[in-house]
Amino acid sequence: MDNTASKPAERKSFASDNWSGVSPEIMTALQAVNSGHHPAYGENDPLLAQAESLFQKTFETACKVFFVYNGTGANVLSVSQLLKSWQAVVAPHSAHLNEDEGGAPEKFMGGKILTVDCPDGKLRKEQLIPFFNSIGFQHHVQPKLISISQATEMGTLYSPEEISELAQFAHANDMYLHVDGARIANAATALGCSFAEMITHTGVDVLSFGGTKNGLMFGEAVVFLKPELADGFKYNRKQGMQLASKQRFIIAQFITYLQNDLWRRNAENANAMAQLLSQKLQEIEGMRLSRPTEANGVFAIMPKDVISALQESYFFHVWNEANNEVRLMCSFDTTKEDVEGFAKEALRLMKKS
Repeated sequence: MDNTASKPAERKSFASDNWSGVSPEIMTALQAVNSGHHPAYGENDPLLAQAESLFQKTFETACKVFFVYNGTGANVLSVSQLLKSWQAVVAPHSAHLNEDEGGAPEKFMGGKILTVDCPDGKLRKEQLIPFFNSIGFQHHVQPKLISISQATEMGTLYSPEEISELAQFAHANDMYLHVDGARIANAATALGCSFAEMITHTGVDVLSFGGTKNGLMFGEAVVFLKPELADGFKYNRKQGMQLASKQRFIIAQFITYLQNDLWRRNAENANAMAQLLSQKLQEIEGMRLSRPTEANGVFAIMPKDVISALQESYFFHVWNEANNEVRLMCSFDTTKEDVEGFAKEALRLMKKS
Protein backbone atom coordinates (compact mmCIF):
# COMPACT_ATOMS: atom_id res chain seq x y z
CA MET A 1 0.00 0.00 0.00
CA ASP A 2 1.34 3.42 -0.98
CA ASN A 3 1.15 5.85 1.94
CA THR A 4 2.95 8.66 0.13
CA ALA A 5 -0.20 10.75 -0.27
CA SER A 6 -0.95 10.68 3.45
CA LYS A 7 2.54 11.81 4.49
CA PRO A 8 2.40 15.35 5.90
CA ALA A 9 4.33 18.01 4.01
CA GLU A 10 7.65 18.96 5.53
CA ARG A 11 7.56 22.33 7.26
CA LYS A 12 10.67 24.47 7.03
CA SER A 13 11.93 26.13 10.16
CA PHE A 14 12.93 29.68 10.95
CA ALA A 15 12.36 28.98 14.65
CA SER A 16 15.99 28.59 15.69
CA ASP A 17 19.35 27.75 14.19
CA ASN A 18 19.32 24.91 16.73
CA TRP A 19 16.65 23.26 14.58
CA SER A 20 19.04 22.72 11.68
CA GLY A 21 20.80 19.50 10.87
CA VAL A 22 24.53 18.83 11.02
CA SER A 23 27.16 19.99 8.54
CA PRO A 24 28.21 17.16 6.20
CA GLU A 25 31.83 17.87 7.15
CA ILE A 26 30.95 17.35 10.82
CA MET A 27 29.18 14.08 10.08
CA THR A 28 32.28 12.92 8.24
CA ALA A 29 34.45 13.88 11.22
CA LEU A 30 32.20 11.95 13.60
CA GLN A 31 32.33 8.89 11.39
CA ALA A 32 36.10 9.13 11.12
CA VAL A 33 36.59 8.82 14.89
CA ASN A 34 33.95 6.13 15.26
CA SER A 35 36.46 3.32 14.89
CA GLY A 36 38.98 1.77 17.20
CA HIS A 37 39.42 2.74 20.83
CA HIS A 38 40.33 6.18 22.16
CA PRO A 39 41.20 7.13 25.74
CA ALA A 40 38.05 7.96 27.69
CA TYR A 41 37.37 11.53 28.84
CA GLY A 42 40.00 12.85 26.43
CA GLU A 43 42.79 11.87 28.81
CA ASN A 44 46.08 11.52 26.90
CA ASP A 45 44.15 11.51 23.64
CA PRO A 46 46.23 12.99 20.76
CA LEU A 47 43.00 14.50 19.44
CA LEU A 48 42.71 16.65 22.56
CA ALA A 49 46.26 17.95 22.15
CA GLN A 50 45.50 18.74 18.51
CA ALA A 51 42.33 20.60 19.46
CA GLU A 52 44.06 22.59 22.20
CA SER A 53 46.79 23.64 19.78
CA LEU A 54 44.18 24.67 17.22
CA PHE A 55 42.28 26.76 19.76
CA GLN A 56 45.49 28.47 20.86
CA LYS A 57 46.31 29.27 17.25
CA THR A 58 42.78 30.52 16.61
CA PHE A 59 42.72 32.77 19.67
CA GLU A 60 46.40 33.72 19.35
CA THR A 61 47.14 33.00 22.99
CA ALA A 62 47.94 30.12 25.36
CA CYS A 63 44.28 29.72 26.30
CA LYS A 64 42.89 26.75 28.18
CA VAL A 65 39.95 24.96 26.55
CA PHE A 66 37.48 22.51 28.07
CA PHE A 67 34.77 20.68 26.14
CA VAL A 68 31.25 20.30 27.50
CA TYR A 69 27.95 18.92 26.25
CA ASN A 70 25.85 22.05 25.78
CA GLY A 71 25.53 25.82 26.01
CA THR A 72 23.86 25.80 29.40
CA GLY A 73 26.76 23.83 30.80
CA ALA A 74 29.29 26.15 29.18
CA ASN A 75 27.61 29.29 30.52
CA VAL A 76 26.89 28.05 34.03
CA LEU A 77 30.28 26.45 34.60
CA SER A 78 32.35 29.27 33.12
CA VAL A 79 30.54 31.86 35.24
CA SER A 80 30.50 29.79 38.44
CA GLN A 81 34.23 29.16 38.07
CA LEU A 82 34.86 32.86 38.70
CA LEU A 83 32.30 33.57 41.42
CA LYS A 84 32.06 33.00 45.15
CA SER A 85 28.58 32.43 46.55
CA TRP A 86 28.34 35.98 47.86
CA GLN A 87 29.22 37.48 44.48
CA ALA A 88 27.02 38.27 41.49
CA VAL A 89 27.08 38.36 37.73
CA VAL A 90 25.64 41.40 35.94
CA ALA A 91 23.91 40.68 32.62
CA PRO A 92 21.19 42.03 30.32
CA HIS A 93 17.75 40.89 31.40
CA SER A 94 17.33 39.16 28.02
CA ALA A 95 20.53 37.11 28.42
CA HIS A 96 20.29 33.35 28.09
CA LEU A 97 22.04 33.15 31.44
CA ASN A 98 19.04 34.86 32.99
CA GLU A 99 16.04 33.81 30.92
CA ASP A 100 16.80 30.54 29.16
CA GLU A 101 18.87 28.34 31.44
CA GLY A 102 15.94 27.04 33.50
CA GLY A 103 17.33 28.42 36.75
CA ALA A 104 20.53 26.39 36.36
CA PRO A 105 22.82 29.34 37.21
CA GLU A 106 21.05 29.96 40.51
CA LYS A 107 21.06 26.25 41.35
CA PHE A 108 24.64 25.41 40.48
CA MET A 109 26.68 28.56 40.86
CA GLY A 110 25.10 29.56 44.16
CA GLY A 111 25.36 33.26 43.30
CA LYS A 112 22.96 35.88 42.06
CA ILE A 113 22.24 37.38 38.64
CA LEU A 114 21.79 41.15 38.61
CA THR A 115 19.96 42.14 35.44
CA VAL A 116 19.85 45.32 33.39
CA ASP A 117 17.08 46.30 30.99
CA CYS A 118 18.77 46.54 27.58
CA PRO A 119 16.18 47.16 24.82
CA ASP A 120 18.68 46.29 22.08
CA GLY A 121 20.27 43.47 24.07
CA LYS A 122 23.55 45.37 24.55
CA LEU A 123 24.98 46.29 27.93
CA ARG A 124 26.76 49.62 28.37
CA LYS A 125 29.23 50.43 31.11
CA GLU A 126 27.09 53.36 32.27
CA GLN A 127 24.38 50.86 33.21
CA LEU A 128 26.79 49.05 35.51
CA ILE A 129 27.74 51.99 37.70
CA PRO A 130 24.68 51.81 40.05
CA PHE A 131 25.69 48.30 41.14
CA PHE A 132 28.91 49.65 42.61
CA ASN A 133 27.02 51.42 45.36
CA SER A 134 26.95 47.99 47.03
CA ILE A 135 30.70 47.42 47.04
CA GLY A 136 31.86 46.64 50.56
CA PHE A 137 28.31 46.64 51.98
CA GLN A 138 27.96 43.28 53.69
CA HIS A 139 24.18 43.10 53.26
CA HIS A 140 24.36 43.11 49.45
CA VAL A 141 25.84 40.68 46.96
CA GLN A 142 29.04 41.93 45.40
CA PRO A 143 29.20 42.35 41.60
CA LYS A 144 32.15 40.36 40.29
CA LEU A 145 31.48 39.38 36.69
CA ILE A 146 29.89 40.97 33.61
CA SER A 147 28.29 38.61 31.10
CA ILE A 148 27.33 39.61 27.56
CA SER A 149 26.13 37.66 24.53
CA GLN A 150 27.69 37.93 21.08
CA ALA A 151 25.47 38.04 19.05
CA THR A 152 22.85 39.24 21.54
CA GLU A 153 19.45 37.66 22.00
CA MET A 154 18.06 40.67 20.13
CA GLY A 155 20.21 39.92 17.10
CA THR A 156 22.51 42.87 17.66
CA LEU A 157 26.30 42.88 17.74
CA TYR A 158 28.97 44.39 19.96
CA SER A 159 31.87 45.87 18.03
CA PRO A 160 35.33 44.82 19.24
CA GLU A 161 35.72 48.36 20.56
CA GLU A 162 32.56 48.01 22.67
CA ILE A 163 33.73 44.68 24.08
CA SER A 164 37.11 46.18 24.87
CA GLU A 165 35.45 49.08 26.70
CA LEU A 166 33.46 46.66 28.86
CA ALA A 167 36.56 44.56 29.56
CA GLN A 168 38.54 47.62 30.62
CA PHE A 169 35.68 48.74 32.86
CA ALA A 170 35.44 45.27 34.41
CA HIS A 171 39.15 44.99 35.12
CA ALA A 172 39.34 48.52 36.51
CA ASN A 173 36.67 47.50 39.01
CA ASP A 174 38.15 44.11 39.95
CA MET A 175 35.63 42.21 37.80
CA TYR A 176 35.76 39.67 34.98
CA LEU A 177 34.14 39.70 31.55
CA HIS A 178 32.38 36.59 30.23
CA VAL A 179 31.04 36.26 26.70
CA ASP A 180 28.22 33.89 25.79
CA GLY A 181 29.31 33.03 22.26
CA ALA A 182 26.48 30.73 21.19
CA ARG A 183 26.40 32.65 17.87
CA ILE A 184 29.91 34.03 17.92
CA ALA A 185 30.66 32.71 14.43
CA ASN A 186 27.76 34.72 13.00
CA ALA A 187 29.01 37.79 14.87
CA ALA A 188 32.63 37.47 13.72
CA THR A 189 31.55 36.89 10.14
CA ALA A 190 29.19 39.85 10.13
CA LEU A 191 31.83 42.14 11.63
CA GLY A 192 34.60 40.83 9.38
CA CYS A 193 36.97 40.04 12.24
CA SER A 194 38.69 37.00 13.70
CA PHE A 195 37.87 35.35 17.01
CA ALA A 196 41.17 36.65 18.36
CA GLU A 197 40.34 40.23 17.37
CA MET A 198 36.93 39.98 18.98
CA ILE A 199 37.84 38.06 22.14
CA THR A 200 41.55 37.85 22.94
CA HIS A 201 42.59 41.33 21.88
CA THR A 202 39.63 42.97 23.62
CA GLY A 203 40.46 41.53 27.04
CA VAL A 204 37.69 38.94 27.51
CA ASP A 205 38.42 36.60 30.42
CA VAL A 206 36.29 33.57 29.58
CA LEU A 207 34.23 32.57 26.55
CA SER A 208 31.42 30.07 26.06
CA PHE A 209 32.26 29.04 22.51
CA GLY A 210 29.24 27.67 20.69
CA GLY A 211 28.96 25.47 17.63
CA THR A 212 25.63 23.64 17.69
CA LYS A 213 23.81 26.68 16.27
CA ASN A 214 26.23 26.66 13.35
CA GLY A 215 26.45 23.07 12.17
CA LEU A 216 27.75 20.93 15.05
CA MET A 217 25.75 17.99 16.34
CA PHE A 218 26.48 18.58 20.04
CA GLY A 219 29.18 19.99 22.25
CA GLU A 220 30.44 23.44 23.25
CA ALA A 221 33.75 24.72 24.58
CA VAL A 222 34.72 26.85 27.56
CA VAL A 223 37.76 28.94 26.68
CA PHE A 224 39.77 30.65 29.41
CA LEU A 225 41.79 33.38 27.75
CA LYS A 226 43.84 33.72 30.93
CA PRO A 227 45.00 30.18 31.81
CA GLU A 228 45.29 30.87 35.54
CA LEU A 229 41.52 31.37 35.73
CA ALA A 230 41.03 27.73 34.71
CA ASP A 231 42.62 26.37 37.87
CA GLY A 232 40.37 23.60 39.21
CA PHE A 233 37.86 23.89 36.36
CA LYS A 234 38.21 20.21 35.44
CA TYR A 235 36.75 19.35 38.83
CA ASN A 236 33.89 21.80 38.39
CA ARG A 237 33.17 20.30 34.99
CA LYS A 238 32.99 16.82 36.50
CA GLN A 239 30.75 17.95 39.35
CA GLY A 240 28.63 19.83 36.85
CA MET A 241 27.96 16.59 34.93
CA GLN A 242 29.50 18.01 31.75
CA LEU A 243 32.49 15.69 31.34
CA ALA A 244 31.89 13.51 28.30
CA SER A 245 33.32 10.00 28.53
CA LYS A 246 33.60 9.64 24.75
CA GLN A 247 34.95 13.13 24.43
CA ARG A 248 36.53 12.43 21.07
CA PHE A 249 33.15 12.98 19.41
CA ILE A 250 33.07 16.58 20.66
CA ILE A 251 36.76 17.21 20.03
CA ALA A 252 36.67 15.93 16.45
CA GLN A 253 33.80 18.26 15.63
CA PHE A 254 35.67 21.33 16.84
CA ILE A 255 38.84 20.37 14.99
CA THR A 256 36.87 20.15 11.76
CA TYR A 257 34.89 23.28 12.62
CA LEU A 258 37.97 25.45 13.09
CA GLN A 259 40.06 23.98 10.31
CA ASN A 260 39.62 25.45 6.84
CA ASP A 261 37.13 28.05 8.17
CA LEU A 262 34.07 25.79 8.20
CA TRP A 263 32.69 28.01 10.96
CA ARG A 264 32.93 31.04 8.68
CA ARG A 265 31.39 29.38 5.63
CA ASN A 266 28.42 28.16 7.65
CA ALA A 267 27.89 31.53 9.28
CA GLU A 268 28.24 33.38 6.01
CA ASN A 269 25.31 31.47 4.55
CA ALA A 270 23.12 31.97 7.62
CA ASN A 271 23.86 35.70 7.67
CA ALA A 272 23.34 36.09 3.93
CA MET A 273 19.98 34.34 4.11
CA ALA A 274 18.94 36.63 6.97
CA GLN A 275 19.80 39.67 4.87
CA LEU A 276 17.82 38.26 1.96
CA LEU A 277 14.85 37.54 4.21
CA SER A 278 14.99 41.09 5.61
CA GLN A 279 14.96 42.50 2.12
CA LYS A 280 12.02 40.34 1.05
CA LEU A 281 9.92 41.22 4.10
CA GLN A 282 10.55 44.93 3.70
CA GLU A 283 9.13 44.70 0.19
CA ILE A 284 5.79 43.47 1.56
CA GLU A 285 3.35 46.26 2.32
CA GLY A 286 2.14 46.13 5.91
CA MET A 287 5.22 44.37 7.29
CA ARG A 288 8.17 46.08 8.92
CA LEU A 289 11.41 45.10 10.56
CA SER A 290 11.43 45.85 14.28
CA ARG A 291 15.19 45.55 14.73
CA PRO A 292 18.23 45.81 12.47
CA THR A 293 19.39 42.56 10.90
CA GLU A 294 23.03 42.34 11.94
CA ALA A 295 23.70 38.58 12.07
CA ASN A 296 21.38 35.66 11.30
CA GLY A 297 18.26 36.78 13.15
CA VAL A 298 15.39 38.74 11.60
CA PHE A 299 12.84 40.50 13.80
CA ALA A 300 9.61 41.73 12.22
CA ILE A 301 6.13 42.87 13.10
CA MET A 302 3.17 41.45 11.20
CA PRO A 303 -0.59 41.04 11.77
CA LYS A 304 -1.58 38.38 14.29
CA ASP A 305 -3.77 36.46 11.85
CA VAL A 306 -0.92 36.35 9.34
CA ILE A 307 1.44 35.00 12.00
CA SER A 308 -0.83 32.09 12.89
CA ALA A 309 -1.49 31.30 9.23
CA LEU A 310 2.23 31.41 8.38
CA GLN A 311 3.01 29.07 11.25
CA GLU A 312 0.95 26.38 9.54
CA SER A 313 3.65 26.24 6.87
CA TYR A 314 6.77 27.41 8.69
CA PHE A 315 8.04 27.04 12.26
CA PHE A 316 8.99 30.33 13.93
CA HIS A 317 8.49 31.99 17.29
CA VAL A 318 6.52 35.02 18.37
CA TRP A 319 9.06 37.16 20.20
CA ASN A 320 6.69 39.70 21.73
CA GLU A 321 2.99 38.90 21.96
CA ALA A 322 2.15 42.50 22.91
CA ASN A 323 3.13 43.98 19.54
CA ASN A 324 3.12 40.87 17.28
CA GLU A 325 6.88 40.85 16.89
CA VAL A 326 8.30 37.62 15.51
CA ARG A 327 11.84 36.26 15.38
CA LEU A 328 13.04 34.41 12.29
CA MET A 329 16.38 32.61 12.52
CA CYS A 330 18.39 31.52 9.49
CA SER A 331 20.78 28.58 9.65
CA PHE A 332 23.87 27.31 7.89
CA ASP A 333 21.58 25.17 5.72
CA THR A 334 18.87 27.75 5.00
CA THR A 335 18.50 28.11 1.25
CA LYS A 336 17.44 30.91 -1.04
CA GLU A 337 14.41 28.80 -1.93
CA ASP A 338 13.46 28.57 1.76
CA VAL A 339 13.56 32.35 2.10
CA GLU A 340 11.71 33.04 -1.13
CA GLY A 341 9.07 30.46 -0.22
CA PHE A 342 8.49 32.10 3.15
CA ALA A 343 8.30 35.57 1.62
CA LYS A 344 5.91 34.40 -1.08
CA GLU A 345 3.56 32.83 1.47
CA ALA A 346 3.79 35.92 3.67
CA LEU A 347 2.87 38.14 0.73
CA ARG A 348 -0.09 35.92 -0.17
CA LEU A 349 -1.41 36.02 3.38
CA MET A 350 -0.92 39.77 3.69
CA LYS A 351 -2.96 40.36 0.55
CA LYS A 352 -5.64 38.06 1.92
CA SER A 353 -5.63 39.65 5.40
